[in-house]
Amino acid sequence: MPTLHWIGKDKVVNHHAEVPFRMLEHKYGYRGDNPADTSETHSGNKIIHGDNLEALKALLPEYEGKIDCVYIDPPYNTGEEEWVYNDNVNDPQIKKWLGEVVGVEGEDFSRHDKWLCMMYPRLRLLRQMLSKDGIIFISIDDNEFSNLKCICDEIFGCGNFVATFIWEKRKNRENRKVVSYRHDYILCYCFDKRNADRCLKLLPMTAEALSRYQNPDNDPRGPWKSDPVTAQAGHATESQFYTLVAPNGKKHTLPNGRCWLYTEEVMRREIAEGRIWFGATGNNVPRKKTYLYEKERGLTPETILFADDVATNEIAKNNLKEIFPEQIPFTTPKPYQLIKHLLLLSSNDDSIVLDAFAGSGTTAHAALILNKETDSNRKFILIESNDYAEDITAERVRRVIKGYGEGDSMIEGMVGSFDYYELGEPLFLPDGNLNESVGINKLREYIYYTETHEYLTRKQDTNHPYLLDYFNGTGYFFYYKPNAITTLSHDTLNIVPKTADHYVIYADVCTISNEQLAQMNITFKKIPRDINWF
Repeated sequence: MPTLHWIGKDKVVNHHAEVPFRMLEHKYGYRGDNPADTSETHSGNKIIHGDNLEALKALLPEYEGKIDCVYIDPPYNTGEEEWVYNDNVNDPQIKKWLGEVVGVEGEDFSRHDKWLCMMYPRLRLLRQMLSKDGIIFISIDDNEFSNLKCICDEIFGCGNFVATFIWEKRKNRENRKVVSYRHDYILCYCFDKRNADRCLKLLPMTAEALSRYQNPDNDPRGPWKSDPVTAQAGHATESQFYTLVAPNGKKHTLPNGRCWLYTEEVMRREIAEGRIWFGATGNNVPRKKTYLYEKERGLTPETILFADDVATNEIAKNNLKEIFPEQIPFTTPKPYQLIKHLLLLSSNDDSIVLDAFAGSGTTAHAALILNKETDSNRKFILIESNDYAEDITAERVRRVIKGYGEGDSMIEGMVGSFDYYELGEPLFLPDGNLNESVGINKLREYIYYTETHEYLTRKQDTNHPYLLDYFNGTGYFFYYKPNAITTLSHDTLNIVPKTADHYVIYADVCTISNEQLAQMNITFKKIPRDINWF
């Protein structure tokens, strides 16, 4: 498979693993039915302010392999967004970029390299977040489309590419440009295309689609619509070329370059069973019946997303004006109708939806609207690195939950809540030792995750305070005391409460020989040296 190379690639392909693991620090909870209560809601809805690479890393223990739908709208790298490259990659060339505003073509000759260095580790972590049935949508335009497609093929696998959706973002012509661009792209990949039928859902039947189904001949199979009974002749067999004789005796010949869908034998059977329609008089060109009951599961998604169906940038901008009448926070926001359409395609009623470039919070808005319309309970996680995360991103979600607008344009509120977080302290100090100030619970969660890639749900108890949990026949123990050195010895083996096939025990010191540890099926790991820095 062809791969893309750029300045700094060799330094960022594994940068996601080098990013310090930091805690999420809860700031407040918001409840639509009780705004005065700011305690943690435990709703599963999260808004996180902080660098999205570090925030994704912080989410891994709880959410690796659990996200059903990711939508991101990263910088398009047009030269007008004034985004800044800030990843602390240990490379002299890349360090020169830190804090620099990425400029326009011709002024910043490394802007594509910077963008790729920024995107690659984030996409690596987003892939780790996806469930086995998970799917990711990425908005982009021509500036980075080809580069994004190349690195997504590398990260997600070219075999897991689903489609490139074309979104009609505007309906009016832009006469100030050499060419009027009316569309953006949305690249779509799934974690495993073998599960594509579970990743992508059929769309609900619309009123317009339903109106095409009639029953003029009182067919006992119910309403139907007619479709051509011919096809392109390129791959047809000889048995699909014949003169079709209608029940009233009229002969129908094939147009040039066409063949019948069925062999003559099958066609006769379809006609006898009333599945071929020759019009009310029986003389029209034959058409096959497609029955409503065959399509009740829904409509196949299409790659072209028309503005009349999913709205435009202008509609999204007007919606933001209604939510924020005191300001216009974004000039080209995505409409919530577009994101809602993508969520309909890719999520279930209880799915977790993640947006790592949250902007104004459109993804949460779409999830809340869809939950209300379908009486469902999708959870959203938003990450926003800019300073407006509280004043715009979280505030928009608050106003959507409360309701917004005035008079006839008033939009009613809805059931909803979320928790707001900042990035907290790192798990490891600069000298490599554990940062004890993060608290024992966070340390235990991290250790268990590095061993099992599972989130620790078992609570620490007084009877067995050092047990993390059992997983796949192995017991995991974190023999740790903040103000003392712990020693794994024959005298302290009573920390193991029950028999398992194998034991992994973390402690500061071990006085049991390697031979005896092997006999007892114990793997000793030293704190902090043997703790994996994910």
